[in-house]
Amino acid sequence: MSRLSVLSNPFLLGFEEIERLIDRTGKGGGEGYPPYNIERVAANDGEREKLRITIALAGFTRDQLEIVVEDNQLIVRGRQTDDKSRTYLYRGIATRQFTRTFVLADGIEVKAAELSNGLLVIDLVRHEPDKLVRRIEIGTGKG
Repeated sequence: MSRLSVLSNPFLLGFEEIERLIDRTGKGGGEGYPPYNIERVAANDGEREKLRITIALAGFTRDQLEIVVEDNQLIVRGRQTDDKSRTYLYRGIATRQFTRTFVLADGIEVKAAELSNGLLVIDLVRHEPDKLVRRIEIGTGKG
């Protein structure tokens, strides 16, 4: 049995990649760690409007984090190791690894990333594509 989707409309040509991205996002969104916010930051002083992702990463240092953009995905990974020299009476802050993935649209670029006070802030900008109008000549059908 074939699966029908909104993107299977015959007037939407070439959107198979978007459908694949939607499927990929649905599969990876189940875990809640680490918590994050996504906000829109208004344009000011000649800058473009930005998107800002803020991820709560208490206890992580810069060298324990990796940020990669690959195949239209922003991937944030964190790796902590246990400090064997410590003896805990109670341990409520776990050392754990994580991978958080965000699917990016074409034209979205990562501008900066900063870690401060346990918050990783990643700023993104959207580059507006040039509007292209092109006239297509109609052939005669001969040859």
